[in-house]
Amino acid sequence: MSKFNRFLEDKVMVVAGKIAGQRHLQAMRDGLILTMPLLIIGSLFLILANFPVEGYLNFMEKTFGESWASKLGYPVSATFDIMALIASFGIAYRLAEKYGVDALSAGAISVSAFLLATPYSFLYTPPGSEAGIEVTGGIPVALLGSKGLFVAMILALVSTEIYRFIIQRNIVIKMPDGVPPAVSKSFVALIPGFIIITLVWIVRLAIESTSFESVHNIVNQLLQEPLGALGGGLVGTVIAVLLQQLLWVCGLHGATIVGGVMDPIWYSFMDENRLAFQNGTEIPNIVTKQFVDVWINMGGSGATFTLVVAMILFAKSQQMKQLGRLSTGPGIFNINEPVIFGMPVVLNPLMMVPFILTPVVLVVITYVSMQIGLVAKPAGIAVPWTTPPILSGYLATGGKISGAVIQVVNMAVAFLIYFPFLKMWDVQKYKEERQLEDLTSTDSNVNVN
Repeated sequence: MSKFNRFLEDKVMVVAGKIAGQRHLQAMRDGLILTMPLLIIGSLFLILANFPVEGYLNFMEKTFGESWASKLGYPVSATFDIMALIASFGIAYRLAEKYGVDALSAGAISVSAFLLATPYSFLYTPPGSEAGIEVTGGIPVALLGSKGLFVAMILALVSTEIYRFIIQRNIVIKMPDGVPPAVSKSFVALIPGFIIITLVWIVRLAIESTSFESVHNIVNQLLQEPLGALGGGLVGTVIAVLLQQLLWVCGLHGATIVGGVMDPIWYSFMDENRLAFQNGTEIPNIVTKQFVDVWINMGGSGATFTLVVAMILFAKSQQMKQLGRLSTGPGIFNINEPVIFGMPVVLNPLMMVPFILTPVVLVVITYVSMQIGLVAKPAGIAVPWTTPPILSGYLATGGKISGAVIQVVNMAVAFLIYFPFLKMWDVQKYKEERQLEDLTSTDSNVNVN
């Protein structure tokens, strides 16, 4: 086991540490986090519009009229449908911060570049009609939401790289010292902004003359669809969860690192499910951001909440019992750093086995249960990751009891996997405590004599 630990420390941790510190991945992660408050707010209105209680629905219809649900949908559209626009600003802002250049200007230029790359015409199909109408002069809302997320991310990274390259080489318009800083910064951004907008404009014109017609179509066919096929399936999800757990046992925040790559895919699937749930049609996707947060990472990465319960109920060593008590409060809200670093799970050859195995088993159980129809699929509701289990499963499926039941099943499975390893670790800790007590007692007797 010592050789295995050395391999993790010398090889895996070095590579994983470099990935964790990669500024572009950090910027994508932090930029997407900027969208979360809006998505949660929109989800609250989505729940209110589709709450599965007959008495509530009848009351709302009598009180506010037949169109009450569609009116509650206004805030949903105003939050979910600008996901890419917000991410465009947020990613560019965070990346510019890491380069030490003006982040506000970088974010504004990124939004402008994204809008420039988005076609101002789209096919609109009126309700009840099979024929589409070509609409010009307006931005398709779908491309400002999850469908435009990959384009927004790419342009945010590229535009900010060009921006900082020009700024750092001092190719800027400098204003006299007496000019207010806000005005001076706006002029500093003038040359790089002009170059970025011009380049995106040229690229758009060039692509419009091809069969792809838009940047969005290129990115969708060459990047989003292949990544979606990988990240939305059982195998791809198992691989992502495995990587997440391997990073954790090396002492790195696996959920954050893997999320930097997978979250854009899972967010786009979440929004597809949200639209289907809102329109009352069949939900298309199983794997979304909530699939991992709600049904796999119960109690935190590794589904360690049942491990905490097992420590409280069955541990003999004082260290494990005390750790279980201290970890209960955070564990209810899916925070498990006390367990990961206090037990520890990190670089622990014994406990890392169930910590890696448990989420993989839960992915298979949950995925298959949803695929065969035993459990409702995620409804596209952005349930905060700190929502306690049972409640989170109920809300994430749009008020389906099966979402909570499968969480109970998963916790039982996690308990069965963790328990034998916990007993072995607890016996070891109990022996260490007894040996320490005997040593302390012997020292006391020697001192007395």
